[in-house]
Amino acid sequence: MLVSPEGYEKIKKELEHLKAVERQKVADNIREAKSHGDLKENAMYHEAKLNQKRLETRIADLEHAVQVAQVVDHSDQPQDVAHIGSKVTVKDLEWGDELVLTLVGGFEADPANDLISITSPLGEALLGRTIGDEITVVAPAGTQKYQVLAISH
Repeated sequence: MLVSPEGYEKIKKELEHLKAVERQKVADNIREAKSHGDLKENAMYHEAKLNQKRLETRIADLEHAVQVAQVVDHSDQPQDVAHIGSKVTVKDLEWGDELVLTLVGGFEADPANDLISITSPLGEALLGRTIGDEITVVAPAGTQKYQVLAISH
């Protein structure tokens, strides 16, 4: 699993927070729910146990990510080439809109916040591109054309 150095630190920070803070909150909620008596009909207890399961699943996912992550550092690469960790400004050639996207590994991806996976159609099309390049992206929403306006790291 490829991640940027920033993405790796973000994963480690979230893992630390979940283990140190959220685990204790969930344990406190379970203790509180148990104090209310009969567990068979105690909705608060069942909700707390469900939250515990979700939390432990997320912790396991993050621990696995930390173990298998391959941190990709391109600080020694040409600065005018888009790669993981690059902020790429593109112009939609059909609508004229400008977007600033950050290329990240799949685990870090969050399209709603403009973090685009390098394995997505747009991410793949941007990898290795330079300023002025035009790209065509075939995605579920249809074919889109962009021009690379700027690249920063």
